[in-house]
Amino acid sequence: MSTRFNHRRTFLRGASAGGLALLGASLPLAAVRAAAAQAAAAQAADPWQQAHAIADRLQMPVKFRKVDYSIADFGAAPCRLVPVKAWISFEEQETVKTPAPDSKDCYAPIRDAIARCHAEGGGRVVIPKGDWFCAGPIVLLSNVNVHLQAGAHVYFSNDPRDYAKYGDVDCGANGKLVVSRWQSNDCLNFSSMIYAHNQNNIALTGDDWTAILDGQGGVPFAGSSDCWWTWKGKNMTINSVAQDKSPNYVPGKLAQNQPNPNNPASLADIAPGLSDDKRRLIQGSGDKWRADDAFLPALSEAGVPIEKRVFGLGHYLRPPMIHLVGCTGVLLQGYQVTHTPFWQHHPVACRDLTIRKVYANSLGPNSDGFDPESCDGVLVDGCQFDTGDDCIAIKAGKNLDTQFGPSQNIVIQNCIMHSGHGAVTLGSEMSAGIQNVYAQDLVFQNKNWATNPLNIAIRLKTNMNRGGFLRHFYVRNVSIPNGVQTTPSFYATLPGSPIPDRSVAAAAGGVITFDCDYTPRADNVRIRPPEVSDVHISNVKVGNVMAKDGKRFSSYQAVVILGPVAFDYNGPDPRPDVLPVRDVTITDCDFGTPSNAGNPWFLYNVRNLRMSNVTIAGKKVNTTLSA
Repeated sequence: MSTRFNHRRTFLRGASAGGLALLGASLPLAAVRAAAAQAAAAQAADPWQQAHAIADRLQMPVKFRKVDYSIADFGAAPCRLVPVKAWISFEEQETVKTPAPDSKDCYAPIRDAIARCHAEGGGRVVIPKGDWFCAGPIVLLSNVNVHLQAGAHVYFSNDPRDYAKYGDVDCGANGKLVVSRWQSNDCLNFSSMIYAHNQNNIALTGDDWTAILDGQGGVPFAGSSDCWWTWKGKNMTINSVAQDKSPNYVPGKLAQNQPNPNNPASLADIAPGLSDDKRRLIQGSGDKWRADDAFLPALSEAGVPIEKRVFGLGHYLRPPMIHLVGCTGVLLQGYQVTHTPFWQHHPVACRDLTIRKVYANSLGPNSDGFDPESCDGVLVDGCQFDTGDDCIAIKAGKNLDTQFGPSQNIVIQNCIMHSGHGAVTLGSEMSAGIQNVYAQDLVFQNKNWATNPLNIAIRLKTNMNRGGFLRHFYVRNVSIPNGVQTTPSFYATLPGSPIPDRSVAAAAGGVITFDCDYTPRADNVRIRPPEVSDVHISNVKVGNVMAKDGKRFSSYQAVVILGPVAFDYNGPDPRPDVLPVRDVTITDCDFGTPSNAGNPWFLYNVRNLRMSNVTIAGKKVNTTLSA
């Protein structure tokens, strides 16, 4: 079964007004197998020694000429700020500051400074202290470090049209777009606020957290009450706490999850070679597949090339704030990012990337803090996260977009997490697999536990569509002083499923949650069973907080492991093997007191879960479980 994941590692190259090319090469199979055997041997010897080696190698992955280029020398000027009522989270509004309508646009001066720096051999492009308005993307080029001085605050335009002006691919009425990935599917879309494609030796840095990159995700569009976050649409989680609304959204309004009349009425219009059976499987019943967030995965399943996956203007796929595609040697360090339209950081197919001492601070819909996808060699060190979705979510392609291979060799350490769906998450988009991930010395502080709690501490999510594998995942030394959400939240299961609705708290409430039946109703094609094995978690300490009834709890349940659900499969016979989650160890942990005292854990399709020296509600647990 593992041979399904020996994908070619290809790269998106050559974006231009005339179109795109997808180029790539594969390693000899013998070399791949030899490397895998060598890695497995190292893991068996001492996985944390391997983590230490990765962290040491990535301490400083970049080097630049010691020459500065100030954007002020290229015509940039600070802006005047005015007050505006804006959304600051799913549910809250406040008066914030935004650039005045007559503010000078610094897009061109920043672009020109980067171009000059790059052409002259590299160096540092400096954004000085002050307030700056940028109505377009900051595009990073090789050998350039864009650096924000203390007190520099860049306000990016909140007009979507400004991110469909400067891309390399002219898509007519949809705008000039860029090569992108949206929720792990390749497309042409709005540029992110900070973007790089196939660049080497690049950096985005700041003096400290007063150096701010502001996406203005909750600031209303001109002449409208909507904002970037309105495009999320309605959240479908059952019994969610806090993170359950999209600002200014009402039923019937166009959004990413509402059928878009700009999309074809049938896949036959864009993929005429599909058989009727396959087309019906991909589209499912009704027209929900025509919503942008379903239409893009449908294009992947149908094998439609990227040059025909055109979004941008007329569509509702919000861009990530910082999006790096196919880059090598990357440093992200020392700044704050806030109010992002979508994911805060999304590197794709990058190699040797370090993110250090960054404050990922955005509480809007899908404001994931850091989502490395199909990256090899990543260090996350000393960062802080307060997010409207997962703090860290490791991803690796979705549907048939697996050409970049697995995410692997990732170290997460010395970080602090507050609000978010999951503190350290793997998936849900992980079709190409995730392996060799090490998380250590972390504090899930959950400072907002009373009003906007961390949903889950350690989280895996996949399903029969996203498939993929997770193996060799190691976690140790995690403090969770204020617990996680103490009430359960659920996802809707398929009709007739052996997993009834409102029976498994997979959306929120578990300290450790492995969900292999993640939002199954969202995916029409369910033919790729996931594989989860070799997960080792130790020294997790969870505190209790005061619940509404005056009792003190740490969570709803300590452990939730929902393995793959064979019932969900809807492909042809013969059916593939649906393997249990296996070989998971949890040792030397204290999970505090779950509110579900009668059922402190939930297991389905699990083999050899070993708990050793584990304390739950003051009682020691030493057992091996299968279900």
